[in-house]
Amino acid sequence: MSLYLHGLGHFHPQNEITNRFLEDLDIGTDDEWIRERVGIRSRRTTLPLDYIRETRNRDPRAAAEATLYTHAETGRRAAEMAIERAGIDRSAIGLVLAGSSAMDTATPAEACNVARALDIEAPALDVNSACTSFFANLYLLSLMQPEKLPPYVLVVVPEAVTRSVDYGDRASAVLWGDAAAAAVVSTRVPSRIEILDNTFASSPSGADKVVVPRLGHFRQEGRAVQTFAIRKTSLLLEEVQARHAGSDSPLHFVGHQANLRMLEAVCRHCHVSEERHHSNVEWYGNTAAAGAPSVVSMRWDAWAAGDEIAMVGVGAGLSWSSTRLRFAELGEAATEPSAEAVAASVGSGGAS
Repeated sequence: MSLYLHGLGHFHPQNEITNRFLEDLDIGTDDEWIRERVGIRSRRTTLPLDYIRETRNRDPRAAAEATLYTHAETGRRAAEMAIERAGIDRSAIGLVLAGSSAMDTATPAEACNVARALDIEAPALDVNSACTSFFANLYLLSLMQPEKLPPYVLVVVPEAVTRSVDYGDRASAVLWGDAAAAAVVSTRVPSRIEILDNTFASSPSGADKVVVPRLGHFRQEGRAVQTFAIRKTSLLLEEVQARHAGSDSPLHFVGHQANLRMLEAVCRHCHVSEERHHSNVEWYGNTAAAGAPSVVSMRWDAWAAGDEIAMVGVGAGLSWSSTRLRFAELGEAATEPSAEAVAASVGSGGAS
């Protein structure tokens, strides 16, 4: 089954947690220590900086009240960019899917909150897989019968893990940033960007390795998770490289934005040159499920016909996933259905 990407969007809040900011918290870290270990210089947060200074976010429940942006708001902003880039009206969206590492609400589904903010009346539900949520949504869509889906599906991954960070713990504080990413995809309407080779797997025996409790702080077994991330990312990238072998088109790599040192280790292992590796973790931190799609979105106008992107995600669960994007010339996409056919399908909700 074919799956097409029509538009990508991203949003980063304006409040910036620099390494100097973390130094001033006096938690036993400084710029040199942080850059040496994780390669991160800055990250963004939905929280007021004064709130972090004064409370160190000791009570994550209070962070929900202090936050400047809900997931619905950050998701809306990323989605509006994706919809505009797709060149469609939001009324054409027939299904909204969302996923996140720490949802704003247990009920309703986060997708309902985002759809409401966008004034979209369509089925909305969550597909959660923490840092691999974006990939998990694409994987499930790739398994579905195209005729049962509406012409356009909106996938949104809003992330605000900084609300779950203990800012007295340097190991956690240096990693996380907040962001949202969104994609307009279709199984029925072709575009110049095809989504290929979707994979998803997990090992629930490792479910306790990365945890964000509903009313507690983020925690992980750092060394074990780092080893897992490098190993699984390398294996998935090698699989994509093998499928790409023999192609004349350049293969770019965008991995899970856990930390820059992890990504550099993968690039060395898989022989990815600097000009073919793209990331934003150095300046935005680990933005969980929003990381990899936001990297692709931020370079939206730079991608050219013939480019292919190996996207790889790893995360809690433990889970790992990959997908490949192939860019064609604008005129090379398959013939799109007529406007009348799309309108009729939207009107019927895409059901058969």
